Amino acid sequence: MSKRESTYQAWLGRFTRVADHVADNLDAPLDLIRLAEIACLSPYHFQRCWLAFTGETLAQMVTRLRLHRAAGELLRDDTAVETIGRRAGYGSAAAFTRAFARAYGRPPAAYRAAGRISPPLSINQKPEGDLRMFEVRIEDTEPLTLAAAHHLGDYMEIEKTFNRVMAHFAAKGALGKGPLQGPPRMIGVYYDDPDQVPRAELRADAGLVVPPDTEVEDPITLVELPGGPHAVLRFKGPYAELDGAYRWLYGTWLPQSGREPADAACFEDYLTNPREVPAAENVTEIHLPLKA
Repeated sequence: MSKRESTYQAWLGRFTRVADHVADNLDAPLDLIRLAEIACLSPYHFQRCWLAFTGETLAQMVTRLRLHRAAGELLRDDTAVETIGRRAGYGSAAAFTRAFARAYGRPPAAYRAAGRISPPLSINQKPEGDLRMFEVRIEDTEPLTLAAAHHLGDYMEIEKTFNRVMAHFAAKGALGKGPLQGPPRMIGVYYDDPDQVPRAELRADAGLVVPPDTEVEDPITLVELPGGPHAVLRFKGPYAELDGAYRWLYGTWLPQSGREPADAACFEDYLTNPREVPAAENVTEIHLPLKA
């Protein structure tokens, strides 16, 4: 390993610690001096280094994560918008509404209402009554190998686990080289239904597509995703709204498709970087494995 690579790994480790601390303490004051200490940097230079290394300011990261959490809360229950806004760090409902609308394309109340226009189907409900439609295609896919870390808990907090996977390969100096040249292909494998399993018990794998012979070390493991026919739903919008897309896929598309799901978990293929586009512009493809 060259000196340049080892230096890069040291910086990556610093900022991964900071990112984890921020994600774990969104409701606490995020003191600049404390964050600089975690990064082992002078407070005079920490913010400039963070922006140059990550591509977003600390304030942008905190805002993005708090609004991401707020979007999930708006769709999850009937907590007052004002309460959710205060938890997101806004002193008034008006300030929260403006910030949320900039990121998510509509005010919180409208976002909540729009996210609930497709309720779960009852046994005798006709699918023609559904108001939302999504693009679904059938395609035969090649098997994929993921270098993944296991995630246990709220799916809305899986970004931390993806960060650890990226840090693992960066520490090896593998990113941007050989088969990992170019933007990494990030995949999330989700084993449980968040509408039925307690958030603390939800299981997932956060991974990076790698060659099958890739060597990894604990806590990174290789996860094999079978190839074959998949129903692929292309979704554009915030990650918090993906639950509605799953309900439509299983409750409307699947019963009308004439297809049967295979004995394998769904996975999500993330086609955009949430640090680079507004939440409303995220593009995700949900893959539902099908029987041949």
